[in-house]
Amino acid sequence: MLRFAMLKKTALTMVAALTAVTVISQWGSFQDKAPRVWAKLSDAVWKNDTPTVGTLQGEAAVLMDERTGQILYGKNEHKRLYPASTTKLLTALIALEKGDPDAIVTVGNEALLRTQGESSAGLYQGQQLTLRDLIAAMMLPSGNDAARTIARYISELETGKQLTMEEGLQTFVDMMNKRAEELGAMESHFVNPHGLHDLDHYTTAGDLALIARKARQNKLLRDIVSESEHTVKSASTTLGPTFVNRNKLLQPASGYYFDGANGMKTGYTSAAGYCLVASANRGSKSYIAVILNSSSSDVWIDATKLLKYGFDRDRAAGYIP
Repeated sequence: MLRFAMLKKTALTMVAALTAVTVISQWGSFQDKAPRVWAKLSDAVWKNDTPTVGTLQGEAAVLMDERTGQILYGKNEHKRLYPASTTKLLTALIALEKGDPDAIVTVGNEALLRTQGESSAGLYQGQQLTLRDLIAAMMLPSGNDAARTIARYISELETGKQLTMEEGLQTFVDMMNKRAEELGAMESHFVNPHGLHDLDHYTTAGDLALIARKARQNKLLRDIVSESEHTVKSASTTLGPTFVNRNKLLQPASGYYFDGANGMKTGYTSAAGYCLVASANRGSKSYIAVILNSSSSDVWIDATKLLKYGFDRDRAAGYIP
């Protein structure tokens, strides 16, 4: 009996030692997989019973109360910066304001206009998709090909005539700038529907929050950006392609999952850095966080800090979101 107890103790010791070795050897990956924990242990702490945001790595940021439109936190919110693919929020908003989501759209030669390395949904000329599916192709995998197709389609719908690719894109850009101005986004200027870098294509964190708040008033758009993935429903018995959402706040296995996250759009170019418009809801409380020019990992932690700050404020005020 004594011998068995000693063997059992030895085995447990070996298991503990192996576990310790595994933890130490995999420590870096554990850190990568649990950024929410590390964010909580950072400088985003409560001071005198008051929540704080802490330090953000993004060059500009905004936290907006979605219901009221009130800005609860701002960092360089009026600084002109490049938005990258967060631009597509405005493209999607205009498309759903102007078009029928169930309309069938045929992809034209705009699918062939691709810059090396740009994000793509893999569309091809002659492919037919509903406008709803095209918006998913643009918003989830961030397809620039889908953005161009949408822009040309909506421009032809608006003008009532066939347009060349260049005419269609320019007409849509004019619509973008007009709609931004109507929304009060007066510090922005757009030259394309997707956000590829251009010196004359810029916005601010404050303007993006205004655009995002309006976009969230469209139920279909809210539904699309909250999907972790979207499968195209073909008219035949075969399902179409599946688009996976790049928003890691929505993906439980990403290591950046945020409870209550429900959108909205990622963005990156070398000039813009990593950008994100994030939204989350808990109970009756909903917030929109905008981060511009952060890093590949910090953009998620920045957004987490902002959204957490909003919900912590509610808790401090006696709300339980």
